[in-house]
Amino acid sequence: MSLAIVYTRAQVGIDAPLVTVEVHLSGGLPSFSIVGLPETAVKESRERVRSALINSGYDFPQRRITVNLAPADLPKEGGRYDLAIAMGILAASAQVSAESLTSLELIGELALSGALRPVAGVLPVALACREAKRGLLLPAANGDDATLASGLNVYPANHLLDVCAHLKGEQLISCAIAKSFEHSYQAVYPDLSDVKGQFQAKRALEIAAAGSHNLLLVGPPGSGKSMLANRLPGLLPDMTESERLQVASIHSIAQRSGGEGLMCQRPFRAPHHTASSVALVGGGGNPKPGEISLAHQGVLFLDELPEFSRKVLEVLREPIESGEILISRAARQSVFPARFQLVTAMNPCPCGYYSDGSERCRCSPDQVRRYQSRVSGPLLDRIDLQLSVQALSQKELMAFPEAQETSEQVRARVILSRGRQIERQGYPNQLLEGKQLEQICCIGEADKEMLAQALEKLQLSARAYHRVLRVARTIADLAGVDQVERNHLLEALSYRVSARTVLQ
Repeated sequence: MSLAIVYTRAQVGIDAPLVTVEVHLSGGLPSFSIVGLPETAVKESRERVRSALINSGYDFPQRRITVNLAPADLPKEGGRYDLAIAMGILAASAQVSAESLTSLELIGELALSGALRPVAGVLPVALACREAKRGLLLPAANGDDATLASGLNVYPANHLLDVCAHLKGEQLISCAIAKSFEHSYQAVYPDLSDVKGQFQAKRALEIAAAGSHNLLLVGPPGSGKSMLANRLPGLLPDMTESERLQVASIHSIAQRSGGEGLMCQRPFRAPHHTASSVALVGGGGNPKPGEISLAHQGVLFLDELPEFSRKVLEVLREPIESGEILISRAARQSVFPARFQLVTAMNPCPCGYYSDGSERCRCSPDQVRRYQSRVSGPLLDRIDLQLSVQALSQKELMAFPEAQETSEQVRARVILSRGRQIERQGYPNQLLEGKQLEQICCIGEADKEMLAQALEKLQLSARAYHRVLRVARTIADLAGVDQVERNHLLEALSYRVSARTVLQ
């Protein structure tokens, strides 16, 4: 048979669309052509495949070889198609059985010796293979990532000869055993009991964890802002299996290995303030996920917020609302999920001591105003909880530590609150919107009048009004009550004005 068909997968964002590799051998002068919108690395696979087949002891057909990567309008890049092309040539030249390839998908880069090298983005490929009910044959170095897709037959191989022996039935490759990380790995987070004092900040942290709300901490240097932010992931509920696979898929595409910890721990990303907008949201010629996608289902912590470029900060506005980032290029569009919880920290002025009561600040009002204006109003408007954090006194700092609540104790309340939310609407309160928000956060006429007066006095926007309702709903869930009451609204409002004591 001079025509063979092999299945493999491309990479587009977090998806892995099917690519059909059609190999045809015909008469004429010997040549090797690859069509189907291949980039340079794919075209170079001709030389890798030729050398790998010869060095593995197989005949390279001296005929006109045409390889079509379908669909033709999908850009193909990287060395992930090498193995599929090589096996297509062997099947078309009857050196292996074409029927043995019908129930498999193949992916992997070939060395000139025939050894298989790992490729990026294997987990989305494995999930797509499982959906298509086909097995996956891939480099052994990618085997652990692929086994995260439970219920899939994964065949890890080290060499082209191992693949051929498996397809011929001479020496079968054993299926990789899927690992259950849920019970074999214990996530370890910094404990909340390490933070002395700061009871209001800890309360805000609990509310943020319960409702997946965004948080801003404003205070002088050394007041514990970074310590508090680092302890937020330890308060969050465990990820579901679907969330774990999403997180692992993104890190697989980004070629970041996380092992068991990646499947159990919620991501915590803290990029430096010199990060570019592309580093934050993703991009490049071959679009890769940025920090906001690597923080998907976890926490994105931006310390020293005004030190970030304003242009960089503004790119966060749309992903905070939509939960995804669309990267457009001339030839394609890539969509990466970005449902992260934003936690930010900042000093109130360049020296950091404005309004801390110590009279150490020597910044002029104009310097303070310029410094704070680096963070735009629209971005601040999207942050639910805005809290002023005061430094501890020397007496409080050096006092013998009292019994503090641990992260596990707070996390137990967070899990109960989040459970109420999932049972009621299927997702955290932070995602409530429209009529559903008005119904679930229904308040009495007297409370509406009080809230209207507060909105007018505080000059809050419609977005801020909705965020106050969501935070109040979370506070009510933590209290275990069905109706949002006035004390819940007042506490939610207090977190919109707490930072105003230091923000001009």
